Order: sequence, then C-alpha cells, then structure tokens
Amino acid sequence: MTRVRLATSVVAAVLLLGPTSLAQADKKAERAWKSKCASCHGAAGKGDTDKGKELKIVDMSTPAFQAKKDDELKKAILEGASHPFKSELTPEQVDALVAYIRTFKK
Repeated sequence: MTRVRLATSVVAAVLLLGPTSLAQADKKAERAWKSKCASCHGAAGKGDTDKGKELKIVDMSTPAFQAKKDDELKKAILEGASHPFKSELTPEQVDALVAYIRTFKK
C-alpha cells in the first residue's frame, strides 16, 4: 500500500508540477539529506560513518528497514535519536526525505 501511495504521489507531482519541478524537489531532498542526515547516516543511508558506527545506526537500505511505514520514518526524522529535527524541517521537507530514504533500497 505504501508503494502505491508513493507512486501515486510521484505521478501526481509530475502531472501538477511537471518533471522539472519534481527534479528540483529531489535535489532539495538530496541537499537536506547531505546537510542534516549524511554525517551520521552516510550518503547512502548505511550508517557507515564514524558517527553512525558510534551510534549504531541501522542500514536504511535493508529490506527490513525499507518495510517500515512512512509514518514511522517521519516520526524518526522529527524526533531523531541524537538530534530532533521537529523545529528545523517543514512537513514537505520531511515527506521529501522519506521519499529520498526510499531510494536507498538494495
């Protein structure tokens, strides 16, 4: 069901915003990931950074992690284990980060 909603959202975004706007949204999510998340989670979400290893961060590319519901990922982003981002991210940014995390599938 989650994949269907994600696919529907992507199709709707392309239809409403056009492919250029979708690409810009993806670039914004990638920049947000790099600036706020990658130092601990790594570029590909594997938790393979020094800080990620220290904090024992899970590999986000595994099937078990990818099976989590979007709401679980949103909560984790907003509440953060080592740094909560509730006051730093808009709901749209959180949604974009969840979609970006979904690209880490193995």
